[in-house]
Amino acid sequence: MMKKFKIWDPFVRIFHWSLVIGFTANALILDEEGQAHIWVGYAIVALIVARILWGFVGPRSARFAAFTPNRKQVIGQISDIATRRRSTHLGHSPLGALMIFNIIGSILIIGVTGYMMTTNAFWGVEWVEEAHEIFVGWAEISVVLHIAAVVIESLRTGVNLPRAMVTGVKTVPADVILKE
Repeated sequence: MMKKFKIWDPFVRIFHWSLVIGFTANALILDEEGQAHIWVGYAIVALIVARILWGFVGPRSARFAAFTPNRKQVIGQISDIATRRRSTHLGHSPLGALMIFNIIGSILIIGVTGYMMTTNAFWGVEWVEEAHEIFVGWAEISVVLHIAAVVIESLRTGVNLPRAMVTGVKTVPADVILKE
C-alpha cells in the first residue's frame, strides 16, 4: 500500500528542471567564451534569485524555514541510513537541504565571478577566474553527489524522488517511517 502526498509546487519543479538544463548547458555544451554561455549564466542567476525569494514567500514545503536542518536532524538521517531504517521526509531531507544550500551558494558565486569577469575592473584578474573555475568544479561534484544520493535514497526508501520532482507528488510505501 502506498501513501501519496502533494509536496512540490509547480514553481519548485520548473525551477529545478530549468536549473538542470541551464547548468548542464553551461558546464558541458556551450562555449565558455561565447555570448550564449553568458546569457545562460544570467538566466541561471535569475532562477536562483527567484528561488531564494520563493524560499521566503512560497508554500510551506518550498520555504527555507520548513527544511533548514539542525545537527540532530542531520545526525538522525545519517543514523537512519547507517542502520538501514527506512524513513523519508515529506519535503527535503536534512542532507538534501544541506545540498540545496550548497548548490544555491555555489551557483551564486559562479554567477557573481562570471559577471565580474565581463567587467573592466575585473577582466583578466586571475583570482576571479580561478574562483569561477573552482566553484564550477565544486558545483559539478555537488551535482554528481546529489544525483547519486537521489538514486540511493530512492532505492533505500522505495520513494521515487525523481518522479516526485516531476509530478509534485511523493508516493511513500506504507511501511516507511515518515518524518516532517
